[in-house]
Amino acid sequence: MDNKIYDFLIVGAGLVGLSTAYHLQLACPDSKILLVEKEDTVAKHQSSHNSGVIHSGIYYKPGSLKATNCIAGYKSLIEFAELNNIPYNICGKIIVALDKGEIPRLHDIYKRGVENGLKGIAKLSGSQIKEYEPYCSGIEALYVPQTGIIDYPKLAETLLNLFLQKGGEIIFNSQVNSIVTAKDRTIVKTNSDEYHTRKLITCGGLFSDRLANYTEINNDLRIIPFRGEYYKLKKEKEYLVRNLIYPVPDPNFPFLGVHFTRMIHGGIEAGPNAVLTFKREGYRFTDFNLSDTWDTMSWPGFWKVVAKYGKTGIGEIYRSLSKTAFTKALQRLIPELCESDLESGGSGVRAQACHRDGRLIDDFNILQHNNIVHVRNAPSPAATASLAIGKYICDKIIN
Repeated sequence: MDNKIYDFLIVGAGLVGLSTAYHLQLACPDSKILLVEKEDTVAKHQSSHNSGVIHSGIYYKPGSLKATNCIAGYKSLIEFAELNNIPYNICGKIIVALDKGEIPRLHDIYKRGVENGLKGIAKLSGSQIKEYEPYCSGIEALYVPQTGIIDYPKLAETLLNLFLQKGGEIIFNSQVNSIVTAKDRTIVKTNSDEYHTRKLITCGGLFSDRLANYTEINNDLRIIPFRGEYYKLKKEKEYLVRNLIYPVPDPNFPFLGVHFTRMIHGGIEAGPNAVLTFKREGYRFTDFNLSDTWDTMSWPGFWKVVAKYGKTGIGEIYRSLSKTAFTKALQRLIPELCESDLESGGSGVRAQACHRDGRLIDDFNILQHNNIVHVRNAPSPAATASLAIGKYICDKIIN
């Protein structure tokens, strides 16, 4: 039986799972390593439904897992992209204050960027904004030269190919139904088979809490899914945006706000909003899953979130249903934009971990007990930081 035991088993073939598998294969080339994925391909959800941005690390609390892994991951990502011909472009972005009340927050962001080691951040006056984005309106802004765009699906595909070339194994269409711990191994049961492993890492994204629940009786985090919806600028209106334009984040809501993003293969995305969804992989407004909805509604922390962010959340729902309202939010950044300039884009669902006491977990959360590691929260900038997170998990599980 021992020859059928894997040394490492990773659940989830998003960017974090792929990076972890890749780094384990590099560090332990003689080990048997298996990657298990419930879909028929890699990076099916958050890893391919994001905006394709390479984040600089400017927003994150110095010393946090987000900050350290984003900065390290940024450098690793650029090097990896260069080495493996993955399309990317370090184009920079501006963060724009639209009224005087936002200026103190903008200055705080600048201070965090400096503390996180970012060089060349420029403070812009209202007139200087026009030099970077001629159609953008604001009274003050920051220019962040490190921000870029990249082809994350190509990154995922490359990580998979390198992992397989170096001897790793992957099994698709294999959904985990239970995880059982034994004396010298962990047994992972799926819809089609069961696998024995000495060490287990789960990187389940939108289902990270359910995977953790199999081995953590007192798991105090629950995933609350938020859908982000995008519009695209019509081709003839793409001149309105050169690169990336962000607002100063709203302190009353734990997301970055609607913004403009140039895409690596062309086009300009506008969005996303952040709307509570009733299905963890619900990319349309009408999508519904009873089990997912019950998980949200039965969690004590959710109702504390509603009490704190309810008014803002209702505004997000209204903006989801009203193109006019969505356009008005975007017009704060680019007044010349018209509703007719926008056409429907894609959507994504963000896995937001919520504590039982109502705290929305902002930092990455990686929990280890003995030979099992659960990635319980890996929101943005997890894609940017994925190579660093994978290396971090690899070192953690080996040592």
